[in-house]
Amino acid sequence: MKKYLALFLTFITIFSIGLSEQSAFEKAKSDVLRELGSPEKTDKVYKVGALEITLANPFWVTMKEGFEASAKDFGFKIDVVAAPSEGDASAQLNYLETMLIKGYDALCISPINPFNLIPAVSKATQRKIPVIAVGTYVDEQAAKNAGAKINGMLAVDFEYQGRLPGQYIVEKFKGEKNVKVAIIEGIPGSAQSEGRKNGCISELAKSPNMKIVSVQPGNWDRTTALNVTSNLIQANPDLDVIFCANDTMALASVEALKAVGKKDQVMVIGCDFIEEAKESIEKGELDATLAMSPYLYGYIGGVMAYKTIINGNYTTDIQVPIKIVDKSNLKEYHDWK
Repeated sequence: MKKYLALFLTFITIFSIGLSEQSAFEKAKSDVLRELGSPEKTDKVYKVGALEITLANPFWVTMKEGFEASAKDFGFKIDVVAAPSEGDASAQLNYLETMLIKGYDALCISPINPFNLIPAVSKATQRKIPVIAVGTYVDEQAAKNAGAKINGMLAVDFEYQGRLPGQYIVEKFKGEKNVKVAIIEGIPGSAQSEGRKNGCISELAKSPNMKIVSVQPGNWDRTTALNVTSNLIQANPDLDVIFCANDTMALASVEALKAVGKKDQVMVIGCDFIEEAKESIEKGELDATLAMSPYLYGYIGGVMAYKTIINGNYTTDIQVPIKIVDKSNLKEYHDWK
């Protein structure tokens, strides 16, 4: 009887430990909320407007879900809109101009580039509407010159987002000679594209065995990246690695390589860890990606906007954790979003 009781208690202990362990996503969420400090709920229902880059990309769709979840959890209302495409900076500005007259108590913005929304942010400042930058940023000096105030920023280090994949490549090819790498960036000049590209290049440059054979724009577009990859492997038949500045382009590179029977020869690394990327890694196609959490960007961005309304304070250095995910640690990220 004592033997069975001991086994039962051991089982309960193991089961309890399993229940108490947080997933990578749950831990990231609780850590960031603890750092930010959750605002108190109020009886008044406030309205927040969120302007994303585009809902044509799964990354921004998931961020929208995060915004909506934060509104549900903290009892405020939120409207989420976006530009028609990743490159339509003027349309995005028009959206924000329209949002200024809708009576929002705070605004969350993810500018297409560091400058395109500054004219409307300046007007928001004049009207005392707090603005939170989420996932991308506004150029500080240009904003200051225009009288535009960013009341809070969910900090993003795009260069660091490129350095991590660069470090991963260097580590995976340690000891090998003349490793040929191609980089497919997003829209040239955009903060995300330039940061991720330059961050990766800076890490590769530290290793003499790394040779960057080409840097091409993929414009965040699947079809463009597919064509770029096809051209790359024709021009560089002994290519070893392709780093893409987002998963949409990385998945296109995978397809292009599969079409010519070269996927096993070329490592492909993306950024964002969208659901399709997770499935591709599981199937052994996409080799790795940078796990960001668009859901947490939206969720924490919404909380920051609400906290600014309630408390009138904000922070400029909140960071959402990021990490490289490949098949070796994929299970830890089973609920990542």
